[in-house]
Amino acid sequence: MKPRKAVLFDCDPGVDDAVALLLAFAATDEIDLIGITTVAGNVSAGLTARNACLIRDHAGRRDVPVYAGAERPLRREPVEAGHFHGETGLGDLPISEPKQGVTPGHAVDFIESTLRSAIDAGQKVCIVITGPMTNVASALRRDPRLLEGIECFAIMGGARSEGGNITASAEYNIYADPDAAQYVFNAGPVVYAFGLDATHQVRATPARTARIRDLGSAEARAAAQLLEFSNALPANGPREQGAPLHDPCPIAWLLAPQLFKFKPCHIDVELDSSLTLGHTAVEFRATGSRLQNVQWAVEADAEGVFALLERYLASGRSGKA
Repeated sequence: MKPRKAVLFDCDPGVDDAVALLLAFAATDEIDLIGITTVAGNVSAGLTARNACLIRDHAGRRDVPVYAGAERPLRREPVEAGHFHGETGLGDLPISEPKQGVTPGHAVDFIESTLRSAIDAGQKVCIVITGPMTNVASALRRDPRLLEGIECFAIMGGARSEGGNITASAEYNIYADPDAAQYVFNAGPVVYAFGLDATHQVRATPARTARIRDLGSAEARAAAQLLEFSNALPANGPREQGAPLHDPCPIAWLLAPQLFKFKPCHIDVELDSSLTLGHTAVEFRATGSRLQNVQWAVEADAEGVFALLERYLASGRSGKA
């Protein structure tokens, strides 16, 4: 058996973040989920932290700590996306007080201590980011030596051929804190980027959503309800087409890398233009001055991703149906 991959999951739940969390929580044999850090993004920082705790309740994983993080971007006004995720951030999923709340302390401090511990132990951590990159950029800017403890970044964010989903050219996670994104993309460790070019290939069609709902586990029913909420939004296109499944893609890649194909590139983020703020300039041409340290996802096996979701959500925990 392969050793479990050490993963720190930074997110802003969010409907599709919640599905990604359910998948990560279930993959206990493959992923050593060190902790969840949350950031203001799809909804406010207070709600994203609460939502992560609620999804942890659904998964029965009280062993995984949740730390609340940044309440605003590095140097801009917050931009929320409740119109895609509902007022609570979790669509129409029933909301209650979490059985277990956040762990005291700030997410940025937890990221720092986690990476320092990894360095001291001669180990490395994969950081998954499915929201604005404020927490991670803040930690690395505070102490760049922490980069020594990072194996890779697996990021949901960016757009090229598909265009944007919040402006004509910008994807939401990048647009919400472009300064943080520019820093992380160019920090040094290899970045596996799952932008809209790939995630728009992975769609929660009614048939796929029904298969998940019919699995019967509590986790599967919650995931299906979240997916059905997304499918009902006019902004996501015709219901029969299915809403894109963005944030589970990095977790799916960790579990089954063969489901995705990548092209090496360099990415810079537009920081100044009011028209194209948050645009990801994905440069496939190799030049001497720009390192190609980003692997840009260009193809995704949608059936494979949903088969993976079915496998893990069927039992809720070990991935063994």
